[in-house]
Formats: sequence, C-alpha cells, structure tokens
Amino acid sequence: MKRFYPFALLTALTALTGCVILHPETTATTHERSDVTDHSLLVDANYPCTWPTYLFPKFQIQHFRAIGAGGPYNIDNLLIDGNTGTQIAVPPHSIPPPGANLPLEGPLGLAYIDVTEPWKFTGQACVIDVSDLLDKSENGISPLIEPQRVEAWEKANRRLGPGDVAIFRSGYSDRYYRPLPEGNHFIADVVDYKYPGWPDPSPACMDFLGRRGVKHVVVDSPSMGPRPDLAEPTHYEGLKYGQIFTEGATGLGELPSTGAFYCCMGPKHKNGIYGEGRAFSIAAGKLADRLNQSAKAKRAVDLTVTLDMDYPVTWPGRTTADHRTPYIRVEIFYAENLGVMHDTHLMDAMAGTHVVPPAHALPKPGFKNSNYPPGIRQWLAEYEAAYGKRGNSVMTTEAIPLSHMQGNLRVIDVTGLVGTTEKSAWPTSPLITPEIIKTYEKDAGDIKSGEVVVIRTGHVDRTFRKKPDDGGCMAEPIAGKAEGWPAASPETVQLLASLGVSCIGIDAPNLGGVDEKNELFVKWALGSAGMVAVEFLHNLQSVPDEGDPYFMFAPIKVNGGHGGHGRAIVLY
Repeated sequence: MKRFYPFALLTALTALTGCVILHPETTATTHERSDVTDHSLLVDANYPCTWPTYLFPKFQIQHFRAIGAGGPYNIDNLLIDGNTGTQIAVPPHSIPPPGANLPLEGPLGLAYIDVTEPWKFTGQACVIDVSDLLDKSENGISPLIEPQRVEAWEKANRRLGPGDVAIFRSGYSDRYYRPLPEGNHFIADVVDYKYPGWPDPSPACMDFLGRRGVKHVVVDSPSMGPRPDLAEPTHYEGLKYGQIFTEGATGLGELPSTGAFYCCMGPKHKNGIYGEGRAFSIAAGKLADRLNQSAKAKRAVDLTVTLDMDYPVTWPGRTTADHRTPYIRVEIFYAENLGVMHDTHLMDAMAGTHVVPPAHALPKPGFKNSNYPPGIRQWLAEYEAAYGKRGNSVMTTEAIPLSHMQGNLRVIDVTGLVGTTEKSAWPTSPLITPEIIKTYEKDAGDIKSGEVVVIRTGHVDRTFRKKPDDGGCMAEPIAGKAEGWPAASPETVQLLASLGVSCIGIDAPNLGGVDEKNELFVKWALGSAGMVAVEFLHNLQSVPDEGDPYFMFAPIKVNGGHGGHGRAIVLY
C-alpha cells in the first residue's frame, strides 16, 4: 500500500522522532514492521561495548568528513574489532587450526567467520529463562546454567535439535549495559570482583546442547564465558561441535519460549576468529515459520564480499587524495593457545558490503545550502528542478529500522546492459531506467510494497580480484579505462519509492555508478524518499528463481554512523 504524508506533518515528526524529512512529491517508505525486534547492543565509545582488559583496543568512530565545504557526504572511519557490542564467536575462537602443533587443534580451527555457513546465523528461537540466576552469586563469580535447565525447558516445550537456536535469557544486558562510568558494571567491575558475575552455561551444558545438534547458542551476557575461569572450557565444549555463539544479545524478554525466528550475523572479516554482529528476531507467525523451515533445511545463500586487505573493498576515490580509509587488519597480540594473532580493523564505514543510510548524503534540518561548494550548489539546483526538493535527515545507521533491510526478494537482471556504452564516453555507466523496471514487472509481476529489489549486474563477480589484479572492480572504471558498472537513475529510485520499496540492493560498488553527479543525485533521491541502498553484494546467481527468497541485511549498530558494514543473506 502506498502512503503519502503532508510535508509539514513530516517536518514536525522529524523533530520529534528523528525520521527522515521527505519532500511533498515523494512516497514515504519509512513505515516500520512491528514483527521485527532488534536484539543488538548500541556500539558507542561512551558505552562498555569492547572488552576492557589491556591490549584489546577500544572502539572509535571518526567523523572523517562532514557535509558542507568538504563535499556532499558524511564519511566515517571506524576502529573496531570482533569483540565489540553484540558479537559472534566461531570455532577458531577456541580451536587451533590443523598443523599448529597445539592441544585441541582440528579442522574446525579453519571455520572462520568469513566461511561460516549462512544458515548457522539463523534458526528458531528457543528461549530458556534463567533470570532467577541474575545477581545470585558471589562477586566476580558467574552462576552456572546446567543441563537440567535445558531438560526442564524441553519437558515444557519439546526436544531441542538441528535448526534451533538455544537462547539463555537472564536480563543481564538489559539491566547493566549503560553509559560509562555506570556501564563499568557490565564487564569491568565484574572482572575486578566488585559485583556478581553474569549467568552463563557450564561446559556440561554446552556439551549437552552440542549432542542435541544445536548449532547456535545465545547469551545476553558479555561473553559465553563464566567468570572467573570457565570461559575457555565453556567455549570449547560448544565450538567442538561446530557451533557459533551470539554474545551480548539484549531485549530477549520480547521473545516467546519458542516459535520466533532468530538471526545474528556480521561482516566477513578474512580469517576472523570472532566478529561484531547484529541480532534480531521476527515474531512467531507465518513468516517466522517459513524462515525457520528454510534455516533447518540449510537453504541459505550468502551475498556478502569478504573483507580482505588484498581485495578492492574500499572506495579508491575519483581524484588524488579523494580515497577513503583503506581496510586494514591490525594485529594486537598473539594467542598462544591458538597459534594466531588477535586483530582489530581500521576501516571506512562503507567497506565491502554495506548500507547507505539517508544521513550519508542528506544534511541535518537547518543546514544552509550555501555551505556546499559552488559546484555542489549548482548540482543541487539542477536536482531540485528535475526531481523536487532534496530532503534532510538525521537517520544514521543505528536508526534504520531493520525491517527496511529485509523482505521478499526481487532480483532484476540487467547484465544485458554490460558493454552497451561507447568507449569514447567513458567514464560512464549504462543506466538502469524506469523502463527496465516496468519491463521486469510485465514479465515477473508487479513489485509489491515492502519487497526488496536487488539489481544484478554481475560486476562484482566478474571483477573482484586480488592485488595486483584488483583495478577492474573500481579503479579502472572510475578512471575511464573500463566501462562503468550499470547504475540506477534518480527516476528509477523515485519509481521504486512510489511502489513502496524501502531497500534497493546492487552487486556493484555503488548504486549510482562511476559518474559523480549521478551518484549524488541517486543518493539524494534515496534519502529524500526514506530509502536505503545495500551496495557491494555478490553471488546473486545463487539465489533461486523459485522458493520465495527472503533477503536480510543487518549492519553493525554503530551509533551516529553514516554507513554500515554488515552481512547480507537470503533464505529460501
């Protein structure tokens, strides 16, 4: 259903809610589904979002460039490691790789975050209430969740098994994840024996779940590690079965005992032994049942590129000194028990597969357009003459409703556009016009409100190569040495907005192509319609035409972020 809102009303609502301001001609797509619940901690340097002991670096965000005299975009740099906020642990967190000549080594020591099967991130939420254990122990000591707790849940519900996500709800993060210094209670003060430890499963409990075939276990404590000395045994007893963990979930009281769909996924850091994540659920019902069945049957496709220093994952810029911060893996200390280095990452917030929030290109309310450089002011006049008033927004990454970035998937194949531009016109991109969308609808049926539209160009699959052969993905098209990837036009964005589409994806570095002006117009059109783009996808050829494919993207919940790295998967 299309929804239209008076501009004056939207302006007032923006002041109260932080939602995007739309111009009068634009169809609003900012409606949020009530069946999607976020279970992720806010990543913010003023919160206890990183492990506080020495050598683990603290999260940092640098607002590297702001809309104004420096250009038309807000651009952020991040210093972030996998032990940040809501996070994911995978087997190499506790299991050394083969050949390390260390105890416990084995093949699962190679099951890094970037090669984790996408179905493992998902499954039916099975919520085991352990809230009676909260604060019921000595300072610095964790009360243990034993197998009997799981058996009691099974007696009241059903036997756990493959396709289930075992979730232990204590309420710990709900109570203690607070701004600093109060937030020191969350981890640091427990480590210093000032407060009782968080409830966590015992090693025996994890072994019990592993023998049941459960592949994903969730806690709302900071770690799947009982204090003070059972962290490694508990990790190993689950990870030896190929499990993954969500650590630091929150808001689990919103979930019923069983029936809801749960997912926690994060970016694909090369050889990551853990990773920052984003957790959410979909309420029990027909959609949750459908997705739970897909997860149990392992019907999942990963559409995310791997973040690797040797691959072209960061925008190289159109001119000298216009590049963004390269993706850099920084080794921080050696883990003797694993034979590997722990690491952190310095990166642009839009490295690899990422979301573009409205506030990336739209200034805040009250911004004076005279603050733009003269060339951008001229482009703005052209844009508003052709497409209507550019909006304003304060919708940064953490404020994007998760429901905006998921829905029944429509893949529109435009690979036929590749090779259709004249070399003399380079750098340019062949345009994805409204006529292409309309032709698709004639063949495949009308695009419905709430669906996710993803454009398949094939560009990333063709050109994503290791150094020194990495130029074909971005550098060469930008420089006019190769044809640009197919790009949407602003008219196409506005057409999809009128159909109720909140999210457009593309398997190319960006939706607007190599032409700087078109890219800016596309991002103004997206933001002004309250839409987001998920860029730098790949592997779309693996999405089946049948089977009701359902798209999900989840960026890391960075407070005030103007771009969001994350993971995109499809269940079918």
